[in-house]
Amino acid sequence: MDLDTVRTFAAAADAGQFQEAAAELGVTQQAVSKRIAALERDLGVRLFTRTARGAELTIDGQAFLPHARELLRVAERAGASVGAGRRPLRVDVIASRSAQSGLLRGFHRAHPDIDLDVVMLFEIETAVAAIRSGAIDASFRAVAAPGRPFPEDIASVRVVDEPLQLLTGPAHALAGARSVPLAQLAGHRIWMPGIVPGTEWGAYYDDLAAEFGLTIEATGPNFGSDALLDTIADTPALATFMGEPTRIVWPAGYGLRRIPVTDPVPVYPHSLLWHRDNPHPALATLRAHLAATAAGHDAPGTWAPRWVIPH
Repeated sequence: MDLDTVRTFAAAADAGQFQEAAAELGVTQQAVSKRIAALERDLGVRLFTRTARGAELTIDGQAFLPHARELLRVAERAGASVGAGRRPLRVDVIASRSAQSGLLRGFHRAHPDIDLDVVMLFEIETAVAAIRSGAIDASFRAVAAPGRPFPEDIASVRVVDEPLQLLTGPAHALAGARSVPLAQLAGHRIWMPGIVPGTEWGAYYDDLAAEFGLTIEATGPNFGSDALLDTIADTPALATFMGEPTRIVWPAGYGLRRIPVTDPVPVYPHSLLWHRDNPHPALATLRAHLAATAAGHDAPGTWAPRWVIPH
């Protein structure tokens, strides 16, 4: 059923005249007559009787009027549910404890009136497809994985570089260091279960290991951060990388050490991705917030892969 004809019917019923309904709808009286006639054909009944005073509803017209009004209310609610600013801003992050999650928490504190949905998608291709389909509004990613340029309708901006630290147990050879030069990590086993080949973080650690001669192991199942901390605390032969802003609490008896890495500081580059035609007003607010509050990138003395988009 054509909603324009239903809307015209309701306007004519309220006005009692096709001419007044036409003026209210901004169409001609002839257009109103044609729409009413089309609706009557669809329903198989007469809706109006012409009188000297204008147009009066028939019995069938009176019966249809409340349903017509409900149809219009449902259509209005349906449109409002997806209208700009009516639904939450949906943003993808890689992990809940990373720097990008912290950026979103800061955004939520600054703009508590904006509804926010946080999702975690695994692969960058999945995130880009979700942005293009409208399933999400934005995603934080390391842009772009080598050999995989983004479609032209996807925009990105570098928002923050996350410094990596070395996490060791108390018996590790570097546990007492106040800081450690990146090159000095050559020969030490860095264990990072869960790195998946082909992902952007997999490409990042491949390049980091190749450039500085590091041994980064992704062996064994990934049982999560608790299991990782248990192993690092008990095994002097292993260390792992952890983002400086990452917030993880462990038992005091573990004696874990977080050691800054220097000369250069390896940073994980986070960019915000979005569709160039996305109209959600909160997306512009998020971008402005990040531009004003993010810590920046490409600082002197830092390292990031050459394939990362610099702006």
